[in-house]
Amino acid sequence: MAGDFFPFLAMVVVQIGYAGMNIMSKLAMDTGMDPFIHVAYRQIFGTMAIAPFAYFLERTTRPKMTMSILFQIFLCSIFGVTVNQITYFVGLKNSTPTVACALSNITPAVTFIFAVPFGLESVGLKTKAGEAKVWGTIICVGGALLLSFYHGHILDIGQSSIHWKYAENAGNQSSSSTGTHGNAFLGPFLVIASAVSWAIWFIIQARLSKEYKAPYSSAALMCFMASFQCVIIGFLFNHDISSWELTPSIRATSTIYSGIVCTALSFCLMSWCLGRKGPLYVSVFSPLLLVIVAILSWALLREKWYIGTLVGSIMIVMGLYGVLWGKNKEMQIDDDDIHIDLNLINLNERKPGKDDIESTFKQAEFNPQATQITSKLVN
Repeated sequence: MAGDFFPFLAMVVVQIGYAGMNIMSKLAMDTGMDPFIHVAYRQIFGTMAIAPFAYFLERTTRPKMTMSILFQIFLCSIFGVTVNQITYFVGLKNSTPTVACALSNITPAVTFIFAVPFGLESVGLKTKAGEAKVWGTIICVGGALLLSFYHGHILDIGQSSIHWKYAENAGNQSSSSTGTHGNAFLGPFLVIASAVSWAIWFIIQARLSKEYKAPYSSAALMCFMASFQCVIIGFLFNHDISSWELTPSIRATSTIYSGIVCTALSFCLMSWCLGRKGPLYVSVFSPLLLVIVAILSWALLREKWYIGTLVGSIMIVMGLYGVLWGKNKEMQIDDDDIHIDLNLINLNERKPGKDDIESTFKQAEFNPQATQITSKLVN
């Protein structure tokens, strides 16, 4: 029971943490904060937060560092932090929190697309699991395109009775300074690019978690490497020193919160869950973030909901669970294959009895691939 509860609790905490980050980061960037600077500060604060835990909690249990593991951590820092977060936050600045969270749900579908050419996933169009993954990917990508390029009419769902004065002032300041709410094409496009980078991180991190079972240390090194990468990129895009000041206070609050909660804490929790439950389990919780952010954006930021946003989000979530259902079905079949193979080995080692034969036949009914082998063994 505890083995299932703690990973579940960890992933719920991660989604709630990311929801708060989306709201506060949007407010910080509405005050004029450069997203490149925001990401750089986030990595610095994240490194400072996670380093003590990595040192004290894993000082005696930390595995030996090798060049192969160090290189994998370096790749994780590029794809899972630097590229992923820069594209996401620039995309968030040019869109809305709901749109950004909805598009981030295409990550499992993108992961599947990348995994097929490398032989990490099979298409299997003749199986229900394969069809579910393919159709889920198509629906997911279709929903992302619809959400990106079509708005439609505004949904009349009323206005929130919550009046957050700071959010209203930040929104007015953003509108008066830019005259627009962002680039309708650039924002979604960059969030999709972020999802692609995130999918690559999932694949690398899943392997790293098995070879280097020290989530705090790997996260600290990842954030440390990303800090240098993001600071260099930040200065390349913004040479004005005054832009790096953390005023007004929402900028400091947003970067510190993002660094501690969404970089240090979340990376540790996700790395821990990836090592115990795998990438599929972590991906299942993505739609929860969309629901939380959609409600908070409507209640606190007065974000308007469009028909295209609603239909596209629904399609993305449906496609997401189609891919996850197909993957879960394949994993169950693989487990059945292993179980049947073990039974067949036991039957080979001793003379099979009547109960053994009946039990093996019952399993073969649910796995047709084993029927032929079982028949030969009995005959």
